Amino acid sequence: MNIRTRIAPSPTGFLHLGTARTALYSWAYARHFGGSFVLRIEDTDVARSTQESVDQIIDAMQWLGLDHDEGPIFQMQRLARYHEVVEQMIAAGTAYRCWCTPQELDAMREAQRARGEKTHYDRRWRPEPGKLLPPVPEGVKPVVRFANPVSGIVTWDDLVKGPISISNEEIDDLIILRPAPAGAPDEAGALGVPTYNFAVVVDDWDMGITHVFRGDDHVNNTPWQINIFHALGAPLPQFGHCPIILGDDGQKMSKRRGSVSVTAYRDAGYLPEALLNYLARLGWSHGDEEIFSREQLVQWFDGSHLSKSPAQWDPAKLAWVNAHYIKLADDARLAALTQQQLASRGVTVDDLGLLARAAALFKDRCATVVELADWAEMIFVPVRPREEDLTAHLNATVTPGLRTLREKLATVDWDKASIAAAMKATLALHQLKMPQLAPALRVLVCGRTQTPSIDAVLALFPRATVLARLQHL
Repeated sequence: MNIRTRIAPSPTGFLHLGTARTALYSWAYARHFGGSFVLRIEDTDVARSTQESVDQIIDAMQWLGLDHDEGPIFQMQRLARYHEVVEQMIAAGTAYRCWCTPQELDAMREAQRARGEKTHYDRRWRPEPGKLLPPVPEGVKPVVRFANPVSGIVTWDDLVKGPISISNEEIDDLIILRPAPAGAPDEAGALGVPTYNFAVVVDDWDMGITHVFRGDDHVNNTPWQINIFHALGAPLPQFGHCPIILGDDGQKMSKRRGSVSVTAYRDAGYLPEALLNYLARLGWSHGDEEIFSREQLVQWFDGSHLSKSPAQWDPAKLAWVNAHYIKLADDARLAALTQQQLASRGVTVDDLGLLARAAALFKDRCATVVELADWAEMIFVPVRPREEDLTAHLNATVTPGLRTLREKLATVDWDKASIAAAMKATLALHQLKMPQLAPALRVLVCGRTQTPSIDAVLALFPRATVLARLQHL
């Protein structure tokens, strides 16, 4: 079998972390079997879809390294195809036009609720032998409904959840084509706009999709889609419904309760390989492996070992994974990322060599590139030591030694070894200990009490900056 998977986001906002995880699984499955990964943009929500969202989704996928083999394919460019299939279904008796008004549908549901029944469309416009249909009302645009089987059971063997069965008696005659909303393109106004459950079937059929990974909030849609596949005589893909991701509060991840956008984590200083690693592990496992490369993921991901239980987002675990990848990252790459972070703060740094040296020194202490930028920023932006730090570390014993050190630093070679020698000479001259001198030096030059080896840190700074920060002693 030629494996073909897809991801089909709606361009009504950013690429959600849950969608990114589904895209990752679909991509890895296709790559594992040497198949194809398709990007489809489901843009039939005309009122909410934007080009900005399309660009953001593609940008986020490129950042994660989820390259697609085909696409992006836009549903709104396929309206004629959906209309063609609808007309074929109407001719075959597997779909029909319905002229019910919204008011009639509301009254229908209200009467069903009053009788204690489950609310559903009563199929009043569904053609049947010997049935007299209502007169077609004037001025009402019809929708097209799928003639869902009225009996039997829909069953499939889910790649994640195992066998699932749902009775057709629980399934409505869903709308598959509706009139276009105001402001829709002319073609949509003439042909109508397909609904999700219909368009996705035609798309997967036309594109030869063999395996569909998606969130388990789609489980209730799957019986409709399977029945439409059968009505079209189209081959069924295999479905795998992955449990939702819970936020660290135990609730479904939502933008009301924190960041759920891929690009938000990029902007917060996470590396793509770290986020990809973490997302893969969030609902899938390969033994006890926690850290693995993109290549290892592709090698291992065969669709098995997907969890049936919801995964919980753990910011601390993600930070741990990201810190691991930052430690391994090339210093020149980290320098460029740090430069971007500083630029977002209005700090312009052109010396990437200096930033690379800073990255090499500070990255072991950082979980994100934002933290790396926090360290590097003190080199370029005046620091404001806290009064309590100044009080704790500057006193009459230490200050003379700092003055002497400043004089020595004005003339020594500007490298770690020479700075260390100047500090050693100062300690001996004033009979000081390093735990006395170093904290005071850190507070004045770096604006903080903890840093890596202070001689290595000072060597990063321009000599003039260090002397300026020590001149008011």
